[in-house]
Amino acid sequence: MKTITFLKTLLLFLVISSAVHAQVTTADMLQNWERAKAYTKAYLDAMPESGYSLKPTPEMRSFAEQMLHLTDANIGFGAAATNAKPNTEGSLEKSADKTKAAVTKQVLDGYDFVINNLKKMTDNQLQEKIKLFGRFELSRQQALEKAFEHQTHHRGQTTVYLRLAKVTPPAEQLF
Repeated sequence: MKTITFLKTLLLFLVISSAVHAQVTTADMLQNWERAKAYTKAYLDAMPESGYSLKPTPEMRSFAEQMLHLTDANIGFGAAATNAKPNTEGSLEKSADKTKAAVTKQVLDGYDFVINNLKKMTDNQLQEKIKLFGRFELSRQQALEKAFEHQTHHRGQTTVYLRLAKVTPPAEQLF
């Protein structure tokens, strides 16, 4: 009886464990990155031109700088994770042209960089180990997940900027 109970418990553990550690596919990741791009574009579109220079406090980044910082990280993480050459030189956040049109183009180009290079990857390549920024050993998938987390964080911060500009933030786009 104890053996049967042990085997049932072991089987349940293995089923739950395999479900928790199910491999994410490039198709799954692409769907999420496409959704994030569209959601970020909705934020960029919602902010009026005058709000691109808005800073909640003098020490904080402007709305444009937040979006360009998000893009710098997308490109940096994306290049490391996909082994692609970055499509920009230097920091976009330091760019002199922080108009709505210029920032929107740079941000969407940054998402396209990640998306287009992710399309070239196989599911197996997502599991390959890399040394991110010469310091962190993780899989390519994990590096892309860190990039995704970062862009979500900074886009979320800009909700406050929209509210300060008296703009209603775009509705959540979870799916």
